Amino acid sequence: MQVKNRFYAYSGILFLLFVGATMHGCGDVDTREEMPDQVSFNFHIRPILSDNCFACHGPDANKREAGLRLDTEEGAYAALKENPDKHAIVPGKPGESMLFARISSEEASEMMPPPESNLKLSDFDKQLIRKWIQQGAEYQPHWAFVPPQKQAAPENGHPGWSDHPVDRFVFTKMRANGLQPNPEADKAHQLKRLSLDITGLPPSPEEVRSFVEGQRSWEEMVDLYLSKPTYGEKMALLWLDIARYSDSFGYQNDNIRTQWPYRDWVIHAFNKNLSYDTFLTWQLAGDLLPNPTKEQLLATAFNRNHKITEEEGVIHEEYRVEYVLDKTNTFSKVTLGITMECAQCHDHKYDPVSQKDYFSLYAFFNNTPEKGFEGGAGSPVRAKTPLIWVEEEDTQDILSFVNHPDTARVAVSIMQDLPDSIRPTRVLDRGLYDAPTGEPLLASTPAVIKPFDGDLPRNRLGLVQWALAPDHPLTSRVFVNLIWQEIFGAGLVPSAGDFGMQGKLPTHPELLDWLAVDFRENGWDIKQLIKRIVTSATYRQSAVIAPDHLEKDPENVYLARYPRKRLHAELIRDFVLASSGLLVPEIGGPSVKPYQPEGLWEASSSGRGELNIYRQDKGNKLYRRGIYTFIKLTLPPPALLIFDGSNRDICQVSRNRTNTPLQALALLNDPMVLEASRVLAENLTQSGDSPEDAIEEAFVRVLCRFPNQAEKEALLAFFQEELERYSDDRAAATELLTAGEYPSQVHETPERPAALMQVIVALYNLEETLTKT
Repeated sequence: MQVKNRFYAYSGILFLLFVGATMHGCGDVDTREEMPDQVSFNFHIRPILSDNCFACHGPDANKREAGLRLDTEEGAYAALKENPDKHAIVPGKPGESMLFARISSEEASEMMPPPESNLKLSDFDKQLIRKWIQQGAEYQPHWAFVPPQKQAAPENGHPGWSDHPVDRFVFTKMRANGLQPNPEADKAHQLKRLSLDITGLPPSPEEVRSFVEGQRSWEEMVDLYLSKPTYGEKMALLWLDIARYSDSFGYQNDNIRTQWPYRDWVIHAFNKNLSYDTFLTWQLAGDLLPNPTKEQLLATAFNRNHKITEEEGVIHEEYRVEYVLDKTNTFSKVTLGITMECAQCHDHKYDPVSQKDYFSLYAFFNNTPEKGFEGGAGSPVRAKTPLIWVEEEDTQDILSFVNHPDTARVAVSIMQDLPDSIRPTRVLDRGLYDAPTGEPLLASTPAVIKPFDGDLPRNRLGLVQWALAPDHPLTSRVFVNLIWQEIFGAGLVPSAGDFGMQGKLPTHPELLDWLAVDFRENGWDIKQLIKRIVTSATYRQSAVIAPDHLEKDPENVYLARYPRKRLHAELIRDFVLASSGLLVPEIGGPSVKPYQPEGLWEASSSGRGELNIYRQDKGNKLYRRGIYTFIKLTLPPPALLIFDGSNRDICQVSRNRTNTPLQALALLNDPMVLEASRVLAENLTQSGDSPEDAIEEAFVRVLCRFPNQAEKEALLAFFQEELERYSDDRAAATELLTAGEYPSQVHETPERPAALMQVIVALYNLEETLTKT
């Protein structure tokens, strides 16, 4: 059922409640530039060269023009191939440096970048390069390839602010950019963001009241939320995007598969607070540990979550190579934060990673058997070999964390290397499966990041041990950055999936390194890392945007306020269900199929097979958390995609956030939102509360704070308007109260719950409701 002709009524109440709300930051970071006293190659020069020069004068030898290489000191200082008396860069002498001459030239035949490239350096860029050469043209290793160092946090320079190490780093950056921190947010807003960040659910009214009234401290609330089983579900949502988890195979027929016990394990691992080094090791190489347990084997399903073809007529080697490429790219994305996939077909154009480096890394994953679909297309066995069978007795003992309600045996696809032989790995010409070239490669890692230790086994276990070494420059940085991004909406490195030359520079490099080393020193403790961040004053700031903040830092790069960010798609569903009282808190188990427009699966599959018909679930399965929603790769749930959910095709470390009219329409018309509003309205009406008390209770549940007087009056006026309308049209009220499949109560006067339902729908459509403020 849809709410019809209510746009103007809703727009009026939304406007009244939005007045005075904090406005969003927008636009680009302040572009007013000042020439630095000391020009840094890493932070000033390399980005200019990477954007404008490296495509023709960078790491890719096959595309290098005139033999000139500008990404290395040796290449830039060497005599020019076409004019041995000249050098691209002469340290200390910009007038003798051909690089500066060519970027300064106005002649079309001489200027660099050439006009046909559609690239152009600004006058400021040219003067930066000039000053850098004048100061000696010192090259530096790329910042991300240097192991992090834990510098002492700066002295606290802001009287009355926190002495927390995070705050000391953040304030130093604020002060350097002419900013002061915001005051602390009011307690209700703080608690809402904390609950959402740690559990993915809104705080209960009782939690709001106890914290606002001072009965519980901030640290007590942090510990409470970290101890809840819902913490594991919230963290698993981030990891399932990385692990490209789905409930179907992808490609043509896209039949159902049963990898959901792996999802149960991820939730369990986070709730158990498995250290990140162990968490990563079990997933990448649990099968290679001595006498691996069934839990360690189940964890390796991480490697097998990629798309798998079921077609019988395919070239098996072509798809086997695709699977190994996916494993390689996923490893590099989640541990290295580097776009290694760019080197599949040629040497990387921007990072010093060759095609040989890429396939040497690929060799670690090239020894797994991939026998294809068991029994051919249409077989009742829904997993690939090798398999782990999750038995009913396992879930009562060995794998007790697996929620196993329906069947005695579930097949999960895991890793298991070939026991007696090594499949040779060669560079594939242009990345093509049938074009191997050169001699077999030894499994190895890019030396520019960290040479592979010859004492380590050249298998996946050795690879993960290499990634977790104390002097590895990337693994801890990449994960700390992902957690920061999850909490603040943007990482300390804004390009979370690219720490390479084309990635964005860290906004707070010293803080990133401090957190990365601290994380490792504290035993890779994920809960401790989260607690470290959320107990900072930086996290507890108000989200109000002062005019000077908006002018100096519209994108909130320097964190002088808390960032306002809409919830992830699954968490929007969770928020609505939890606040209305509909949420079923069951942890784990098979995926569920909630409301979805009819016919979508059938249209995408041309009606191929019974498994390609969407059969909506009933009862409690309609009210499970969004993490359990069934994801079909060829057609992910539209309710998730509308709010920028991941389609899980590939490893994804960050999500986009868009604003479209479809999102507003979904919140106004989605059966789940209407049903939740109806159930909450019925329960509040049945309780016998006055309209004022019922509206206040709904407000606290939905907005997680207490309404002010103006808000109470606006909502009560809207309620009275709707009550009058439905009193004149009881049939419309009765029809409205049929929204959703949850059993409806019998109402002698349906106009009251119908009017309250419309108020609650309006509350769910407020910008504040589904935004961390």
